This record gives sequence, structure tokens and C-alpha cells, in this order.
Amino acid sequence: MEINLKNTKEMQTIKGFGTSACWWSQYCTGKAAEDIAELLYGNSGLALNIYRYNVGGGTDEGNCRVTNSWRKTESFYVFDREKEDGYYDFSLDKNAVDFMKLCLSKGNIDTLILFANSPHWSQTSTGQASGSLLYHTCNIPKMNYKKFVKYFLDVTEHFLGEGLPVKYISPINEPQWKWGGSYVWQEGCHYETEELIEIYHLFAEEIIKRELPVKLYGPESGEMLGLTEEYLNAIVKDETIMKVFDIFAYHSYHSDNNPKTRTEFKDKMVNKHPELRFDMSEWCELPNLSGTKNFKGALITARIIGQDLTLAGAESWTAWVAVNQTNIDENGNDTADAMISANDNFSHWYIAERFYAVAHYAKYIPVGSFCLDIGFYPQESNDFNVFSFRTPENKTVTVIVNESEDKEVTLQGDFNKMQVILSTQDEKMKETCKSEFGSHIHSPANSIITVICE
Repeated sequence: MEINLKNTKEMQTIKGFGTSACWWSQYCTGKAAEDIAELLYGNSGLALNIYRYNVGGGTDEGNCRVTNSWRKTESFYVFDREKEDGYYDFSLDKNAVDFMKLCLSKGNIDTLILFANSPHWSQTSTGQASGSLLYHTCNIPKMNYKKFVKYFLDVTEHFLGEGLPVKYISPINEPQWKWGGSYVWQEGCHYETEELIEIYHLFAEEIIKRELPVKLYGPESGEMLGLTEEYLNAIVKDETIMKVFDIFAYHSYHSDNNPKTRTEFKDKMVNKHPELRFDMSEWCELPNLSGTKNFKGALITARIIGQDLTLAGAESWTAWVAVNQTNIDENGNDTADAMISANDNFSHWYIAERFYAVAHYAKYIPVGSFCLDIGFYPQESNDFNVFSFRTPENKTVTVIVNESEDKEVTLQGDFNKMQVILSTQDEKMKETCKSEFGSHIHSPANSIITVICE
């Protein structure tokens, strides 16, 4: 197979890579915190530049139906149900805040996003942050919209006052899903489009009134198509929202094996709104059929990253939680869906295979790089993919994701030097070549290769 890297068209600029600290960072302390922060945000690790911090909905313990502590978050707002009043205690959620500050100290984060899965429980209809008692029903009454806005922006102002570089706020997450009902497993809240817009409008008004140096980010649509276009069209029609909104964030779940979903998303949304930046702000293999120790999970992750960037037009790519609970299924596989798997108190944790998929991009494609249109589109089998990028230093970085048999790849281009990094089930980030440019690349079956040409 020949890949022509000569005279390639530059597409969108990459704004970076990131992950979320939701639901796990409050338990990550001590040596584990030091090591994991370096792995994710340090120069010896991934050097990620995007950090998503969860502003939790809190729990009224007598009323909360979420039983797993890793699926709910302590809030800074303490509400007394009897007095029907509350106050802020910013000593709460201390471990998560300390971990965020530790990651910021690495010096690579330029995008700090505060996001919420639900309003505070005291503002909801059910008194729970896990959704309404009826599926597909908004869990916050209209009379509490402004309370939610105040709560979230008070937290934002506190962090800004602490010197934390909050750049974006994302108060709504995956509004289309049913959330709540008879069975709940995490924080969440459903919103109809008109409810989403009304709340966003109130946030925009208050951001402007308070003169906050932050912008709205979202609406974190849970899939690329479906209601996503409806959300986008409604947002851009609201002039007040658009004064503080320039990034449309979405999640690329539920289309792992369909690259056409990504090209359709780009055609319908990205190409029609050049005034906006589009961020892929959350993805993991869902359901996680690969397991943490199967390199297939890394191959799928690497394929999705490349397709989200080059086919869908995303300007940044953010993995869902960096760490999740070790979860051994009946076959003995750990189905934790994150880059790192850990037990509840972090006395044991390890790197999952998909971590290396992110490494093949994040370690070699810095902020300011361009996606390149190399004319490659995956075949029907979708088991062989090639993605290319040009860095600010004018290096060309090509990522080859081979989920099939051995292949031979020829890179056509005017280069003097090349570096080749290979990962398979048995080898991780192995430098197989660092020499004068040679156009021939051997791509082993079930491998990820990053080729850096200059």
C-alpha cells in the first residue's frame, strides 16, 4: 500500500488531547497520585493538555439511589433539607482538587474544563443527582434553573479566585439519554432541546453579567448524529449564547465500526459551521468487550482517535475517565473502560493496553499540528487505517493502525530522517528505526505504528 505524503492538504488544527478526572480522582492520593499524574500530564508520560474536572451533584445520603461511590461526586454545596438553605464548603472534594492541582503543576494543561453530569441534588425534582423518576424527563424544575446557574458559576469563580486557569464550563452532559427511572447507576440528567437552550441562555447571561473569563462548552451530546444536529442548530440561533460559546463538544460513542458516521457528522455540522471549533470530549469502548489486557482495546482506541480527527474534523480528542474500577467478569477479564485500572483505594493499579493507543498520538502530535488529507478512507472491513499530521516543527507524523494481517506500507515524500515507534500485544512504544528516511514500513498484524518523518 502506498501513502502519498507529498503536497497534502492541511485540514483543521489540533488543539490537543485530554481525559477526565471524574469519579476516581477523589480516591487517588499519595504515591499513586504522583505516579498517575506524571503518566497522564507529565513530560515523561502523555503530556496531555486538556483536563475535565467534575463539578458533582452531591448526595443526600438518605435519598441517594446510586450505590457505587465511584459513580457520584462530593459537592462543595452543603444543603440542609430541614432549613431549606445551604452554604459552600470548599474543603470538600479535597482529594480531587489536590489531584487537579498536581496535574496542573506539570505545566502542560492549557485547557481546564469544569463539567457537570447533573445539577446539585437540592435543585432537582427528585432530590437526587441521578435523574428523574421517569425516563427522558428533565430532573430540574424551571424555578431552579437560576439556582443551578448560580451554584455552578459560584464554584467557577472560586476556582478562578484560587488561580486555577478555568477556560470552559460545561453544565450539561449527554442530554438526550433517558437518565433515572427505576434503575440508576450514576449521576445524570435528561434535557429536552428547549430546556437545554433555556439553561444555556441563563448561563450566558450570568457569565456576561459577572464578566467571567470563561466560555460555555458543550452540550456534550452523547452521540455524533441523532439529536446532535438539533442541539447545534438551536444553540447557534441564540445570540446571547453565541456571545460566550465557540466550541461545540460532543461524544463519539456508539459508532465505533462505522466511519461513515464521522464523515456524515463532518458534512452536516463541521463544514457548515466554520465559526465553531468542534471537540470530541468523551469516548471509550462501550461496552468494553476487549478487556484491559487485550491489545484489541488499544487498536480500537487508536482507530477511533484517528477517525475522529481526520474524518469527523474534531480539533481535540479527550478520553473518558483516565482511571476506572477494576472489574473482573465471569471470564476473568478486567472490563474497566479507562486507560488505567485500579482497585477502590488505589493500593493496586496498572496501565491498560488502550493507554498506549493514546500515547501513539499525544506524545508525537503537539498542539498546533494540522490534520492532513492523505486521501485515505478505510475499506468496508475497517481493519486497516492510516492517519497523518504535520507538526509546528514541520515534521510529518503518520499513525498506522493495523487490525488485520501483516502489511507493507510505502510512504511517498521528500524526507531526510525518520523515526518508527511500534506497539503490539507483546511490545509497547518500541523504537524500531531512527535513521535516514526509508519509504518502506512493515506493519505487523494487530499493531500500531507511529512514523515521524522530517
